[in-house]
Amino acid sequence: MAGTLKEKQLAEQVYNKLQGLGCPLVEGLFLQEADGMKDLLCAPSQHRTNILKWICGSCSPSLKEKLSALRSTQTDVLIQEMTHFGYEMMLCRCDDLDLVKGLAPPLRQLHFMEQLLTLVPDTQSERWSVGEVLVQNEEFLGELMSVPAQLSALLNPNCDPWSADLKELLRKRAPQGKRGQNRPVCGSRAEHTVEEASAMLQSTQRVLEDLHKECVFLQSEGVSPRPRLSPCALRLAVSDLSQLMSAFSQSFNTEFKGYCQLKPPGLSPDSQSFHTVHQLLLSCNQELQALEQLADTSSTVSVTARNMQTDRQHWGDGQKHTMPARLEELKKRYSEFLSLRPA
Repeated sequence: MAGTLKEKQLAEQVYNKLQGLGCPLVEGLFLQEADGMKDLLCAPSQHRTNILKWICGSCSPSLKEKLSALRSTQTDVLIQEMTHFGYEMMLCRCDDLDLVKGLAPPLRQLHFMEQLLTLVPDTQSERWSVGEVLVQNEEFLGELMSVPAQLSALLNPNCDPWSADLKELLRKRAPQGKRGQNRPVCGSRAEHTVEEASAMLQSTQRVLEDLHKECVFLQSEGVSPRPRLSPCALRLAVSDLSQLMSAFSQSFNTEFKGYCQLKPPGLSPDSQSFHTVHQLLLSCNQELQALEQLADTSSTVSVTARNMQTDRQHWGDGQKHTMPARLEELKKRYSEFLSLRPA
């Protein structure tokens, strides 16, 4: 029941997303029930195939041209192309034809469509109508023509921040000696700065070379990094160690017992602790899964109870009533029955 509720909710989301993207195949349908949306998107049909074709074509323009070139009788080729596209997008397997045909579980089909719709660019908000463009152009031209100075400045741009009188004033205030010495001083300062930067770079390079010589691990080239220790490798190593210790204990008891009177080394019983921890973790995971299922079932029961409060049902008298109305009627009849009884 929880799965059915999720399927209905997801079907409604996918249907609304298709309408929001302007899919022409869902325009004019006006579906209100989630069951109808689910049947449209999950039941095998030519209409569903066309919807999936539109989604894939909207994701990839090159694929859209390729699919449009196919004839209506080439349904198998169309399904294979869409399956290959889903495989390239890492959304399904390369041979998952049932998912595209509509033979897979509904929840899996809806998840597949939802993931494909996330790849469709939403261009609805970026479209401008012709009327809006014309109005904006007219407003811009009107603003330019209303002020002649702006139009003349636009046609004859002049990027000169200093006027002629200001230039003359600045030239008179500057001393004669400084006017002739400005350029050499600037050039010498720039050359001095370049020399300082070059010296600093050379000293830094020497320090790095010394550090590289001291760090031996940096000098080894072509050595691949160590692989990370995985749980499987650790489990295999522990198993091999346990077998080797068992074999050594057996050899110690049989072959070396005559030469040594000591007891053979015993295996540590700490492995039982790891086994216990593993069992506890498994139990914890199972309890968490049970709690998740309980939460889903509780939400489903709440929805069902809420529907029973509002939906009309047959209660044996041939008429439909809601549960609160039926209870109120029974309460009223019981009160009337009690009032008719003799005291």
